[in-house]
Amino acid sequence: MTRSILLHKRGLHKLLLATFFASAASLAQAEEFSPAQVQLLAAACANCHGTDGKLADAIPAIAGRPVMVLEAQLQAFKQGLQPNTTVMDRIAKGYTDAELSALANHFANVDKH
Repeated sequence: MTRSILLHKRGLHKLLLATFFASAASLAQAEEFSPAQVQLLAAACANCHGTDGKLADAIPAIAGRPVMVLEAQLQAFKQGLQPNTTVMDRIAKGYTDAELSALANHFANVDKH
């Protein structure tokens, strides 16, 4: 593997570990929002991912994915660690960590079928 790929993988690995250890705090932060507020945040995802996170197209379905995976991916987008993205890196930067955590929890709890 090339050095840049190894460094990229190490960065994502560190981000996943940090997300794992911060998950309890993230869950507490996610509870700061009412269900209506979370629905409003999630509505912004509907154009690309569908209203329930299950849009079957080139854009990944996010419904029912593990909360830690969703949160780590959102944080990676926000921090510019995900290469080859379309707009998610720019979109994620517009949210607070608590909002991203709330979104991850919301979509993790949507039935993927």
